[in-house]
Amino acid sequence: MSSSLLALLAFSPILLAAILLIGLRWPARRAMPLVFLFTVSIALYFWEMSLNRILASSLQGLVITAGVLWIIFGAILLLNTLKHSGAIQSIRAGFITISPDRRVQAIIIAWLFGSFIEGASGFGTTAAIAAPLLVAIGFPAMAALMLGMLVQSTPVSFGAVGTPIIIGITGGLDSDAVSAQLLANGSDWPAFIQLITSQVAIIHAIVGTVMPLIMVLMLTRFFGQEKSWKAGFAILPFALFAGLAFTIPYAATGILLGPEFPSMLGGLIGLAIVTTAARFNFLTPKTTWDFAPAKEWPSQWLGSIEMKLDNITSKPMSSLKAWIPYVLVGVLLVISRVSSTVADALKAVTLKFPNILGEAGINADFMPLYLPGGILVFVACSTYFLHKMPWQNFRSALSESSRILLGAGFVLLFTIPMVRILINSGINAADIPSMPIAMARYVADSVGDIYPLLAPSIGALGAFIAGSNTISNMMFSQFQLGVAENLGISGALILAGQAIGAAAGNMIAIHNVVAASATVGLLGQEGTTLRKTIWPTLYYTLFTGLIIFIAIKVLGITDPLMP
Repeated sequence: MSSSLLALLAFSPILLAAILLIGLRWPARRAMPLVFLFTVSIALYFWEMSLNRILASSLQGLVITAGVLWIIFGAILLLNTLKHSGAIQSIRAGFITISPDRRVQAIIIAWLFGSFIEGASGFGTTAAIAAPLLVAIGFPAMAALMLGMLVQSTPVSFGAVGTPIIIGITGGLDSDAVSAQLLANGSDWPAFIQLITSQVAIIHAIVGTVMPLIMVLMLTRFFGQEKSWKAGFAILPFALFAGLAFTIPYAATGILLGPEFPSMLGGLIGLAIVTTAARFNFLTPKTTWDFAPAKEWPSQWLGSIEMKLDNITSKPMSSLKAWIPYVLVGVLLVISRVSSTVADALKAVTLKFPNILGEAGINADFMPLYLPGGILVFVACSTYFLHKMPWQNFRSALSESSRILLGAGFVLLFTIPMVRILINSGINAADIPSMPIAMARYVADSVGDIYPLLAPSIGALGAFIAGSNTISNMMFSQFQLGVAENLGISGALILAGQAIGAAAGNMIAIHNVVAASATVGLLGQEGTTLRKTIWPTLYYTLFTGLIIFIAIKVLGITDPLMP
């Protein structure tokens, strides 16, 4: 079978998903079961995967789905608990005190608070926390979902305390062979990983500084009363200031300290700087921008999760007390990821599924305490006591949150197993590479010297398929390095492009969109969201590719792998 036909067949499940979700505007609950069956057919008849391996991959996907649903449930439970305790009313009032301008609120919550949460937790938690919070303070659900997806870009490469680099890049490379080559050239493995980390941080800082402006432009264009770009450009100085308030400490941390803390420290420092600036109206527009009255919003903007606060019986609450649960989430996420003692204690409670159905290498586990869902549920339960809630209010929060899982669960039951079949397709009777690798090889063979332009797109493709920067890096890092060596160009820069592209791909990852949609009650509108988030994704991957191309071809930057 020719490489072009192989690549086309490998791409066909993704193409079908795009046609159904974006082109025909099918809801994911209709599209993804069909895409799953189509993927199974491709795997059986063209990749000649065994039925047992397909079933094992599907079961692996179901275990992963349980973890995703656990995170969704925790995020929604915390939001509903805060709603019924009265905290959301106080938080809403607090943001109006900082600034009544919705553009400023979007930057502070989605960009800065969201980046901190991404740095602490990752794995889709950002949108699951930031989007419902935006809905709670009066944003349309569709706008909140879009913003929650767009922040899954710049901070993602260093999300979950650096997991995409520490686990993704490292686990995706043949470390023994690379280390030997580095030693022969007078370098070593830690220096190489730090070089990649620094390049990722610098390029992200260049490309990502304008993301707050892009977020606001899309907010005013698609959700403003006048559907205007002009209202977005009016906040350009403040948006760029907010971008730099995050990316400067972010890049400095990546260069000086490594991959663990850039997103967390960038988010925290940026929050402190930007909220203070907003209070003093530094660089903010003279006119305040807001949405049209809620009664005028189109029905497709509205989610099934409503923030009706007028019927919540609770006492007035201080802003500090209202924010304690979210602060507690951030603190516990950081401690659980930084302290090996705490992490080991939480991981001790683990359901392990090694070599599912006897298939070597197809493993899964479910860690209810270590996953962000466990921390979110713990904080929600703690809030019951901290805010001295009546039991009936907390019971209402539990009931409302449980109902949301049904819709998200059905879609993810097909989406994530489909992803695992694609990833696990490398072991087959036809002796051909896995579907993602087949697509990547065809691209590399077709473009030759302009490959640096497209290296980030390979990373984005992996994240689109897997919904994870880390998994994309594990799938494609060795392949990307091999292409770089064949072309005689910097392997570190190409790997940086892989990591950055994989971060940007999270903005369009199907099961991330489904999971985030569930938290704001917008299941069925996934295609609408993807039609919006595809444009920032293209900007991010193409601009990153251009920077890497210039660095290699014009500036002649090399690395220790090149003797």
